[in-house]
Amino acid sequence: MSPLSTNDLNRIFESLDRKREGLVSIYELQQLLGRVGNYTTLEELEKLVGKTNLDFFDFFFFYEAIINPKINEDIAGNDFLESDLLKAFKVFDLNGDGFISCEELQSVLSRLGLWEKSNGDCKNMIKVYDTNSDGVLDFEEFKNMMSLSDSSKV
Repeated sequence: MSPLSTNDLNRIFESLDRKREGLVSIYELQQLLGRVGNYTTLEELEKLVGKTNLDFFDFFFFYEAIINPKINEDIAGNDFLESDLLKAFKVFDLNGDGFISCEELQSVLSRLGLWEKSNGDCKNMIKVYDTNSDGVLDFEEFKNMMSLSDSSKV
């Protein structure tokens, strides 16, 4: 299987998301996998995925786990978290320059149907975590943002 770009994955995700809810069910995922020759039961797929619906990030990470099985070996430690965060960062860093700009943040959130729900100004969203005040998020600032948002869920 050759690697797909984030744009390719987004188009696939959107075509599977027929209800336009920003979610793909494991049934829809099972149908896609069957079309490419990977047959599995819904029960097996649910155990593998851990949920019945996937948002774009879940879908992206599922694809990455399939295309790069080494990820499954890294789950035991921070290497997995770091790898996971780097992949998420790359989803937002649309031009690949190593930074997430306001425009990139708004573009990705819009594609995922989350921009309308955020009720926010992307400059202010970035400003909260932009420790060096350069107007963009680098990977370390992104990691800090993600770790702070994870701890608020506890």
